[in-house]
Amino acid sequence: MKNMMKPIQWTLMLGAVAGLMSCGIDMPKQTDSSFETMTVKKSDIELPYKFSARMKGQNDVTVTPQVSGQLVKICVTEGQQVRQGQTLFVIDSRNAQLELEAAQANLQAALAQENSAKLEYESNKNLFDKKIVSSYLLSNSENSYKQAQAAVAQARASVNRAKVNLGFCTITASVSGVIGEIPVRVGDQVSPMTDLTILSGNTTMYAEISVTEAIIEAMVKEGVKASDMEKEFAKLPPATFVMKNGTEYPHQGRVTSLTGVVNAATGSLTAKVFFPNPDGHLHSGIQGTVVMNFEEKGVIIIPQYAVVRLQDKSQVYKVLADSTATAIDVTIEDTGNGKDFIVTSGLKVGDKIVATGANNVTEGQKVLFNVKSEK
Repeated sequence: MKNMMKPIQWTLMLGAVAGLMSCGIDMPKQTDSSFETMTVKKSDIELPYKFSARMKGQNDVTVTPQVSGQLVKICVTEGQQVRQGQTLFVIDSRNAQLELEAAQANLQAALAQENSAKLEYESNKNLFDKKIVSSYLLSNSENSYKQAQAAVAQARASVNRAKVNLGFCTITASVSGVIGEIPVRVGDQVSPMTDLTILSGNTTMYAEISVTEAIIEAMVKEGVKASDMEKEFAKLPPATFVMKNGTEYPHQGRVTSLTGVVNAATGSLTAKVFFPNPDGHLHSGIQGTVVMNFEEKGVIIIPQYAVVRLQDKSQVYKVLADSTATAIDVTIEDTGNGKDFIVTSGLKVGDKIVATGANNVTEGQKVLFNVKSEK
């Protein structure tokens, strides 16, 4: 009975297959996957180093009065661009004017006293030469004349001091720049302890960035003398400032200085990057990112899509001699360009790895590959 059933079963199966094919249904076919591979080699690449920074004016000046008095005039507004020497604030100058007039009057009196003492001294000297008066009287008249001269010098100094104090009543811009917040109002009593505003000299701006020792090695050659640092800074690549909204400032900057003391808390040094600001678009306090491109030579670079991430591991599939793939762990660094990784360990020059399609490879799978063209 069993032997009679087998031909019937095969006949039914063949008939079912023929029926399916006649209905236009394709039967599944076994296919081999093809993966693009690449041969590992060393090459050069420019890496963008990014530093958080805040802009400052090259000459940020806190404006304070040199004399006390009532503020009678504010000649500028917040955010106004001013030139060097322009009047910013005016303090009541009446007391300073009276002090100047009093000092000038004292000077006139001192000059008159000096003139009288001079006449007396010259007269006594003439009489002494004729042996009419004693040397004691001559010495006294000479001392009186010298005292009168000293009194004149002191009176002149008082006049000059009064003139300076009168000048301090008009406060001018020490540098060209932009006016910051003005916390005072007309009528306020001000003194040398009062901050009137901050004047940001914005013709040139700078950003302070913290750089690690590893980056410093890329910036400055080891053993360079302090006297040659300026030349080394001139060789560094230009810097770009990117604002928080992603806008790139059109003028490039340059590193001009590097502190010689390592910050104990961060283990880094501070560098200053200066940017020209001819149009006044940069202001003190603007935050953003300073970007500098440094060249890395002789490193292994692979595309990001060749790396498979498994939790805290990074793997690539190495193609063996028999065309099978095996997963190996690698250590990678981001290049910052959004498409490549630098491999620091796990691969060597000449290794062949799966590039496109790495996420679909399984351990020991036979990979039929088309070699990726290498430029």
